[in-house]
Amino acid sequence: MTGGKKQKGDYGYRNRRKMIQLAEVLFGAAAIIAQLLARNFTDSQAARNVLTVMAILSVLPTANVASPFLAAIRYKTPPEEFHKKVQPYESKGLVLYDLVVTTREQILPFDAVMVHPMGVIACCPAEKIDTKKAEKTLNESFRRQKLDPNVKIMKDEKAFFNRLAGLKPMSEYEDDGSVEYAARTLKSMSM
Repeated sequence: MTGGKKQKGDYGYRNRRKMIQLAEVLFGAAAIIAQLLARNFTDSQAARNVLTVMAILSVLPTANVASPFLAAIRYKTPPEEFHKKVQPYESKGLVLYDLVVTTREQILPFDAVMVHPMGVIACCPAEKIDTKKAEKTLNESFRRQKLDPNVKIMKDEKAFFNRLAGLKPMSEYEDDGSVEYAARTLKSMSM
């Protein structure tokens, strides 16, 4: 999907989502400032109090948007060259792009994820990620969702593509719905 509305899992989602969140944060901040400034244009203490309360109540929704925005701001959509390298493998399984999966301990920026009957293979080039800890956490989450705990996270792009090249097409496996369910689970864990 190159144009139109980007959904979680679509290439370009991270950059598009950041633009939307930035607009929401700016709108929220502008509303708070406008409410506080409007206090100066009224002589009524009751109106001032109402405007102050409105400004205070506007902070929470703005902060709720700002928090994931600030957490994910450094993670950009990978270059188009990466996307073009992944595209030939889309026929082998369900490919998700641009996920930023969160666990209690880590933020995992997955550039691409192959969801396949043989497991989940994620490309996560972030250097500071503890892949063993992240795999353990995601596999536990999958187990709780009644999915096979077979998540593999790869920091090395070359190893990721080598693993994708070794997969057989998903059509050669019996479809029990677990691939789609695993993809939905990953999307629900993503910001």
